[in-house]
Formats: sequence, structure tokens, C-alpha cells
Amino acid sequence: MDLYEYEARDLLAGHHVPVARGAVAATAAEAEAIARGVGGPVVVKAQVKTGGRGKAGGVRLATTPEEARAHAAAILGMQIKGHHVHRVLVAEAAEIRHEYYVSFLLDRAERRFLALASAEGGMEIEELSRDRPDALARVAIDPAIGVDLDAARQIVAAARLPEPVADVLVKLWNAFVAADATLVEINPLACVADGTIVALDGKVTLDGNADFRHPDHAAFGEDPGREPREVEAQARGLNYVKLDGQVGVIGNGAGLVMSTLDVVAEAGRRHGGVAPANFLDIGGGANAQVMADGLGIIIDDPAVRSVLVNVFGGITACDQVANGIVDALRILGPDASKPLVVRLDGNSVDAGRAILAEAAHPLVTMIDTMDAAADRAAALANAGA
Repeated sequence: MDLYEYEARDLLAGHHVPVARGAVAATAAEAEAIARGVGGPVVVKAQVKTGGRGKAGGVRLATTPEEARAHAAAILGMQIKGHHVHRVLVAEAAEIRHEYYVSFLLDRAERRFLALASAEGGMEIEELSRDRPDALARVAIDPAIGVDLDAARQIVAAARLPEPVADVLVKLWNAFVAADATLVEINPLACVADGTIVALDGKVTLDGNADFRHPDHAAFGEDPGREPREVEAQARGLNYVKLDGQVGVIGNGAGLVMSTLDVVAEAGRRHGGVAPANFLDIGGGANAQVMADGLGIIIDDPAVRSVLVNVFGGITACDQVANGIVDALRILGPDASKPLVVRLDGNSVDAGRAILAEAAHPLVTMIDTMDAAADRAAALANAGA
């Protein structure tokens, strides 16, 4: 789970990482009151889980509480890369001397933790890593030892950071471990006018597999800006992400679904520019209710004009998937009103195709290959415009 900046700020502050004074506001009046309490210039920042806020006008400096109110009124309700702004963070403005970058993350490929640090903060770390890789220090962390002050000083030395950053790194590591995070990042970590080190922006990603250890993390899921279908899908145990296209996509396994999105996007270029409408991974349990839940969520999306079901039978065989599709269409009844293109392959594929052929549902078209199925789904979506 990715946190909003204000949530990350509060989590880090709870572990004594130094942060700028401020609070989150849902209205312009609240923003004015927070700015008045800070008692000086503030930065009003849109709270969305995407980059590019500054370029979109979602980050503004206010020198008075009244100006903070005006900026908040302008930012609240904005759309930034498809994300609706429901809240703003009003934080004390800082006179910055230097900007640094620090983070801890889970390196899945190497099965270890990794520290990233640079004396050149404030810019996109991906750009820095690509254009000037020598400016980004990478230090492996032994999970059995962690980051004490000595280890923090090694990171500081590798990145050519000032000595006071070491103390912040220890606190940041403590937050990383205590919260069961897979990423904690501060960009920028700033040296301000009085020489102190302050986290001016933070990013935190929590490991959902550890939620059982953190009942307090449930509050992070209370997101008024979250797509309602994503909320419903999570409640039903489905991995769903809303996208901006017209072709609904259902698959089993994240890798297969991602590949399907790419193939649909390519097919869409040939059919009026249609695109994938969602990511939906039903996992290994494609029984009738799971398939009905998935289809129901996708079909309910008014932007969807066709649905592509792309399943590779493994532990869950294709005949079980086919029965799930037939039963799901029966469960949905008249609510199932959009054409389905189904591609099955793998374990018991012949039996699965036979089940769908016998059912002969008027909405279902079977296609043997992924490319051809994506092309057909894109064509149907374009025809339904």
C-alpha cells in the first residue's frame, strides 16, 4: 500500500524523523487555520499518489494564511494525472541550503534490503540513476544487523552526505522495520537555514502481507479519492486497478495480466485508439463466484465496451475456468450486457473450450491466441463507441 505524503509524514514523525510543521486539510478554511498556526510562510501541496504535482500547479507557496486559503481552494478538486485532489498538506516553508536523497527498500531480486542515498536530492531519482549513476550510492543492508549509527555513517560516507544525516538514517531505518515497509524514501532531505536536517517530502510503501501485525494501518485505506471499484474489488479479494481505456481485462496471474494489457494497447492502436480499462488478476481460484465478482466489477464500469478474459490453466484448469465463466454469466443475468472474448490455454484447454462451445452464450467469443483475442476485443470496443 502506497501512502499519501501526509500519511508518510505522520508515520515518519512517529519514529522521530524530523519533519516540517504542518497538517493536512480537506477544506480551504482548514488550510488557512493550519497556516495561521504555523505562523509563517507555508507550502500548500496536493495530496495525490502520483508525481508531477508541481508542474500541474498542485504545489504552491503561501506567505500569509489568506494566501494559503486561496491556494488550497484552487488545488482542492484539481485532477492531476487522473487523480482527484481531496486533501492538501499545509507545511512550514523552509529556507533550503542543500537537498539530499535517502531511502531504504526491499531488494527482491537480491533478497536483501538496500540503502540508496545521494547528495543530489530534489530531482527524480530515476533520472539521476539513469543520467548520473555515480551520484547515487547503493549500500546493501544485512537484515540480521540492520542500520545502527556505524552502518549509517558508512552510507553517509558512500553518498558524501554531511555527518548529521547519519542520525536521521537510523531513525528512518527504525521506521522502515517497525512499519513493515517495503520502501521509505525522503526526497528531499534538506539542510535548512539553521543547519538542521529536515524531511520535506516522504514516500512510504507498506507490505500488505504484514497488515495482521498492524491494525492501525487500516486507517490508511480510508481514502475518499480512491476508485470505488478498487474498494469493492479489494473487499472481494480481487487485485483490481482502474485504468482509462475501454477494454476490460481479466487474467490469472499478475505477469499474464500485464502482458495482456500490453497486447490490448497495441491492438487498440489499430482500432480507434481504444485501450485497457483495468488490471484485474483473479489469481488461481477462477470459480464461478470469483469470475462473477470480477465480471460484475468490470461490466459495471460505463467506460468498458468489451471484456477480454485471458486465462492460462495451471493449478486451476481451463474446464474449471470455463464453468466459472458460464456460471458467472448465469449469476449476472441481464447485468452481463457487454461482449466477452475468451482465450483459454494450458491445463484441460480442450475441455474448457468444449464447455463454452456447448453453453453457446451469445456474448462469448472464443479465440485461440492472445494476440487474436486482444485484436477482437479491441475491435468490439471500437465498434461499441
